[in-house]
Amino acid sequence: MATESFERTAVVVEDDSDIRELLALTLSMIGFKIIETASGKEAIDLVQEHQPDLVTLDLNLPDLEGMEVCRQIRPVTDAYIVMITARVEEIERVVGLEIGADDFIIKPFSPREVRARVGAMFRRPRSMQEQGAPAEGAPEPAAAEQDGEAVVEHGALSVDIDGRVARLHGEELPLTRIEFDLLATLITGPRRVWTRESLLARVWGEGWTDDHHLVEVHIRNLRKKLGEDTRDPRYIKTVRGVGYRLVPIG
Repeated sequence: MATESFERTAVVVEDDSDIRELLALTLSMIGFKIIETASGKEAIDLVQEHQPDLVTLDLNLPDLEGMEVCRQIRPVTDAYIVMITARVEEIERVVGLEIGADDFIIKPFSPREVRARVGAMFRRPRSMQEQGAPAEGAPEPAAAEQDGEAVVEHGALSVDIDGRVARLHGEELPLTRIEFDLLATLITGPRRVWTRESLLARVWGEGWTDDHHLVEVHIRNLRKKLGEDTRDPRYIKTVRGVGYRLVPIG
C-alpha cells in the first residue's frame, strides 16, 4: 500500500516497542508524519515543540502516568488525544475524557480499528457550513459580522463559527475542538432537542452512535467552562431521557 504524503503529524507515546512500531506504521500509512517516544516527560516537550495533530498516549508509562501527561498537554495543544490502555474500567475512561482525551483504544487492538477511529475523528466537520443547515422549523440564530465572519449570539454567549472562537461576556472560552463543535451545534439549532445519538453523529461522525459517555462527559466539561449551574442552567438544558437543547432567551 502506498504511503500518502505527510499532511499531519502524530506523536506516538508508548513504552512497548512492538506496540509503538505498530501504531507508527499504521498511522504513517494513512498520511501521518510520526514522532515517537517511550517517555511521558519527553512527550510533553515533543507536543509543545511540534504541535501535532494527533497524540496516541499509553496510560501505563514508566516515568509519568498517562493521565498526568494528558492533563499537562491538553492546555497547550489542540491535537486529538487518543489514550491507549489495557484497562477497561469505566471510571478511568470517564476521568480521561474529563481531562481532555478525545477517545480510548483498548489493547489488544487491530490496525484496522486504529485507522477507523482516527479517520472518524479527522472527518469531523470543522465548521457548521460543512454540517448543513439547522433543522426545519428552527429559527435563524442572531448573527453579526465580525472581521467578515458570521458570529452567532445567544445572550452573553457568542460563537464565531468560522474562526472557531467562543466568548462569554466578551471573554474567550478555552474550549477543546469537541467542546466547540458541541456548542456550535447547539447554538445554530437553538430550539432543537439534540439526542445523544444525533450529537455523536454530528460531532464525532457516523459509527459512534452507541457511545453516550463521550457526549455526557464533554457536555459536562463544556458546562463547567460556561459556569453553568445544572440545577438552573443558563445555556445548556438536559431534556431527560432525550438529550440536550439550548435554554431559550427571555
